[in-house]
Amino acid sequence: MVEPTPESANELTDPRVAALLPAELLDPDEIIILLIKPSPWYILLTSLGTLGVVALGVIATIMLDRAGVLPILRRDAILFLTAIAGLRLFWQFLEWLSRVYVLTDRRVIRVKGVVRVHVFEAALKRIQHTNTYFSLAERLLGLGSIGFFTAGTGQAEAYWLMLTDPLTIHQTLVKTLRRYR
Repeated sequence: MVEPTPESANELTDPRVAALLPAELLDPDEIIILLIKPSPWYILLTSLGTLGVVALGVIATIMLDRAGVLPILRRDAILFLTAIAGLRLFWQFLEWLSRVYVLTDRRVIRVKGVVRVHVFEAALKRIQHTNTYFSLAERLLGLGSIGFFTAGTGQAEAYWLMLTDPLTIHQTLVKTLRRYR
């Protein structure tokens, strides 16, 4: 979690900050309070479905090979399945790299997307409330997600997914909302 001090927050000269957030996204006098990314566990957890299918494919390949009915070499089938798993993990790594969550003294921002970049931003005064969620996998790894609800919607408009130390981040969010709204 990168937490620049308010004095240096509006300067994106820190290479770590500049690498995460395009300078054009913020106003010159806007103060960054939080600049975070999802936990690296995001890569694995969002790939679990594909990895499970690949594991079943490997088991099926071994069983079909033992039965003598596998139409291709077992090595080739397992290599193909391994490549699928690797490509899925690489794609999720790119997704993880593209995700940035920002809290400033004026708004909440979420940037995501590899091919098609999507930027969600909402002024702090529009945020009605936030919720913190903990899926089973997130709880096992000490992670959590935060949903943002704005006026006029019955559901969360955006989420900050798989955050490390979500309760502390949520406390910072609540304090910021109280202070700057």
